[in-house]
Amino acid sequence: MTGGNTQHQGDSQGEVTHVRVEVERVLAEAERRERAAHQRVRFWSVTDIALGFPAAVLAGLSGAAGLASPDARVPAALMALVSAGFSAGAGFLRSDVRRAANRRSRLAWAEVEAGARLLLAQETLLDREAIQEALRNLFDSRTRAIAIHTENASDGIPS
Repeated sequence: MTGGNTQHQGDSQGEVTHVRVEVERVLAEAERRERAAHQRVRFWSVTDIALGFPAAVLAGLSGAAGLASPDARVPAALMALVSAGFSAGAGFLRSDVRRAANRRSRLAWAEVEAGARLLLAQETLLDREAIQEALRNLFDSRTRAIAIHTENASDGIPS
């Protein structure tokens, strides 16, 4: 009888090990994808500022130069053209939209990461049904995170 009980505990331990391996795999994926989304958020934030700020400054300078004297009209027109180019580039790239989309993706992967860490911390305290429910929830949040990234791509917003 003791041997049967030991076998059951061994099976349970093996199941916990398989669960731990799978949760650690999901955790590693979530960390990697969250980090990548964070880097994309930073890139698109810098791009948004790099295009928007010079456009605003040049637009103001060209207006001031155009009003200052009739001789400054050509430089003012050139600054206005460059400003329009920066504005058009910002509009074409939609860096603000891409930054927001990657921020949503980053938050979704952070949720997956938190769920995986919580499950790893609690796995020894949970019974089999609770572990299965926690795994379902973890995979549901992973599916949502993938869907958010896919939704961004299907809206024509590449990373």
